[in-house]
Amino acid sequence: MKKIIHNILYNIIFPNHKSAKVKVKSITSRQFPYDIEVIADKLYVPWAIDISNEGKIYFTERSGLIRIIEDGELNSQPLITFSDSFVSQGEGGLMGIALDPNYSQNHYIYVMYSYSEGNKIYNRIVRLIENDNRASIDQVLLDKIPGGQIHNGGRIKIGPDQKLYITTGDAGNPSLAQDPTSTAGKILRIELDGSIPSDNPIVNSPIYSLGHRNPQGLAWNSKNVLYASEHGQSAHDEINIIQPGGNYGWPLVKGDEESTQITVQKPLIQSNEVTWAPSGIAFVNQGPWQGKLLVANLRGQQLLSISLNGKGTAIKDVEPWLKDEYGRLREVVQSKDGSIYLATSNRDGNGNPDISDDKIIRLIPK
Repeated sequence: MKKIIHNILYNIIFPNHKSAKVKVKSITSRQFPYDIEVIADKLYVPWAIDISNEGKIYFTERSGLIRIIEDGELNSQPLITFSDSFVSQGEGGLMGIALDPNYSQNHYIYVMYSYSEGNKIYNRIVRLIENDNRASIDQVLLDKIPGGQIHNGGRIKIGPDQKLYITTGDAGNPSLAQDPTSTAGKILRIELDGSIPSDNPIVNSPIYSLGHRNPQGLAWNSKNVLYASEHGQSAHDEINIIQPGGNYGWPLVKGDEESTQITVQKPLIQSNEVTWAPSGIAFVNQGPWQGKLLVANLRGQQLLSISLNGKGTAIKDVEPWLKDEYGRLREVVQSKDGSIYLATSNRDGNGNPDISDDKIIRLIPK
């Protein structure tokens, strides 16, 4: 029976498993290695989470609020509410958030959001400054990123090199992903003051990699390998290792296809004919899942735990967890104490929310 269930699961996740060469572990006898606690509910599409050195949890709601969970309690008042030209339509709105590495001293917060101007939708990266639990815009760092009803990307993270990394989608216009003059369909890299790093692949350009359809996750492993998750077209979702200047193929190729026109960086793994809709990702450096890459799935309604080789450049196996238990999962982050936080996305128009959605969930190591 174990073998039968293993084979069924394997074929669901990797229907073309001969080319995938990935082992999927049996789920018949394993135990979930974390205790589960819902720490906030009745939220509206919590999109991204970051955690301060003091343990305060900051998260965005796509409708335009930044909220804080402190000492296990959700603050009643938001840190900031975006308005004016701000728009939350389709897949746009308030998305990524990152706290400055020196947040306890400078109180800087970086966010990405959508706005309208002249009947067009754009995305923008701003730096906020917080004072007495209220935040205001301090500086616009990057503007006029093409946006739209779909494919806005939206994840921002500060890398080990202290640069700000940004994922952008093709905004529903696939050709922009290959356009080196457009910031759409890219992973971007800027300094924390908005200037362009001198060692970026293209001189005086924020573009770090191109050929992306709708990337929504960024994470580094302990060896500073950068991973990104990406929504494919009709399945063929990808987890990629990002190389400076690398071209990831969209819209010329999908999945692990070849191209005669460009040199394509092939995905670390792709979902073949199954749809994961991967969003937030996190590399775990302690606890039961130490050394694994976690991937929150929207359409897949699960958390994937990916085991890697020692260098982090090849996949050993994949385990699905929490399948259909909390619905669509948008975000996953790890805190300094080893807890893992998830955010659901059931009220985004694509899920089946219950009266307590959306939620932020804490996984506590056993």
